[in-house]
Amino acid sequence: MNALATATTATPDTATPDATAAPTAGAATPATGTATTGTATTAAPATGTATTGGTAPVRASLALRTKLAPTAPVLRAATAALWRPDGLRPRYVRYLAAMHPLVRASVPLLLRAAERCAERPDDPAARLLAAYFLRHAEEERDHDVWLLDDLAAAGAGPAAVPHTVAVELAGAQYYRIEHEHPVALLGYIAVLEGNAPGPRLADHLAGATGLPGRAFRTLREHAALDGGHLDDLYRVLDALAPGPARQTAVAVSALHTANLLTRLFLSLAEDPGGHR
Repeated sequence: MNALATATTATPDTATPDATAAPTAGAATPATGTATTGTATTAAPATGTATTGGTAPVRASLALRTKLAPTAPVLRAATAALWRPDGLRPRYVRYLAAMHPLVRASVPLLLRAAERCAERPDDPAARLLAAYFLRHAEEERDHDVWLLDDLAAAGAGPAAVPHTVAVELAGAQYYRIEHEHPVALLGYIAVLEGNAPGPRLADHLAGATGLPGRAFRTLREHAALDGGHLDDLYRVLDALAPGPARQTAVAVSALHTANLLTRLFLSLAEDPGGHR
């Protein structure tokens, strides 16, 4: 879950087939940043027991992937704008600075979600969720340090003030964990892990920016790790077999995350200061 996870879904305009690890695809659309719930929520059944043609149940993971499908082309367009060649070197540094506070929030979010699960002893899903959150917290530990090292290698440091959209991304999850149900965090993680860097993106950016190879550790590590993390998340989601209300909570969280992530990338792509 590193935004990042973090959040590099496409290579520049000359994208190769590995440019996106997202589980869905679609025709490219303008980079409007309008990956909204109103568009995407009509695409799939919302329950763990929904049937296709009255025969087979629809898995929760498939339902979520289907709901997220309309957001994929919008995110790809936003990342294409982010990694376009002109001004790429300073933009990459701003990207690292924007990702740092988001990745720094990952482990605290996961641990808080596990704590909230522990406060629900009568919830049969809580134990499985808590175990997943604790396991994933260990997988994500110290990834924010990787970003600090990348920034240092690029001759920069963390932003004095976090990017406002990064704050929105993490802050929305705190609200959902505290006031809805910790299961909603799965939607956030699915979007971040499902939009991992392609395996050749780091090398492409290193060549295009002239920055040293050690400024791209976060991209390289997440290109290798996030696919497995996403598979693990979908296994957990299917094992939970959530009912309609919880599937809706996961889907709304995921769609909100995709919308905010698109806004973040477009902000970094369009604004020299990286803030909008």
